[in-house]
Amino acid sequence: MDFRTIVDIPKPDFNVAPLEKVLLVGSCFADNIGKRFDEERFPTVVNPYGVMYNPASILHTVSKLTARIRSGESDFIPSLAIFTLGTNHVYIEKATEEIVDNCRKRPQRLFSEELLTIEECADYLRRAVHELRDSCGDINIVVTVSPIRYRKYGYHGSQLSKATLLLAADKLVQEEGVYYFPAYEIVNDELRDYRFYQPDMLHPSHQTVEFIWERFVDSCFSDAAKEYLREWKSVKEALGHRPLHPESDEYKEFLRKTQERFETLKKKYPGLK
Repeated sequence: MDFRTIVDIPKPDFNVAPLEKVLLVGSCFADNIGKRFDEERFPTVVNPYGVMYNPASILHTVSKLTARIRSGESDFIPSLAIFTLGTNHVYIEKATEEIVDNCRKRPQRLFSEELLTIEECADYLRRAVHELRDSCGDINIVVTVSPIRYRKYGYHGSQLSKATLLLAADKLVQEEGVYYFPAYEIVNDELRDYRFYQPDMLHPSHQTVEFIWERFVDSCFSDAAKEYLREWKSVKEALGHRPLHPESDEYKEFLRKTQERFETLKKKYPGLK
């Protein structure tokens, strides 16, 4: 007897290669997945200008990054980008009538809150996709919707916001050929239990993030990338080992052998740092 419904994850038309450069922009869920890429030593840039919750702010980050790439100020040219959409709520500074990415603790009276439509969300994301493709060449782009709910909108309002993002993401898939990864559906349909949340009952637990990471690896990583993860795992665990007696000869020998294994792995995977 099966007590959960399994979310079907279609295979993308690309495979993530070992240690390819990854850009993640979006809500704090992007930070969680970005941390996993970083732990596996993928060259990773995550929200370099802060967490970006809405599609307009995601575009703002992408525009800044691509401007640096075009000017030669940045040599980080990603081959994989992941957008994690959090909300369609935006804050507009009344003085400039522009969407701000962060209110920087300024008084609320200086801003008005508005909701982006499905088409507005899709348009901001389209522009971000086009800027990345123009600046980075053959880049693969993944879009996903964060499973984190927003209590301040009310739970019905939070669902309406997620529905807007899901429909905008679907337009992006249909019109731009990006890949949709169903993180939102995995948490809400496959896990579907509060034991998979942190104590605030809003943010996914570490266990949940790890589960989503495993589903992403299974769906999107190449066989070579999966083999790299298997080889790196034992070395990573050895490097992270904390001994009871660090001054002992046994531990010094353990360190020497671990370093040898690490150097051997770096020769096989030149991008490993």
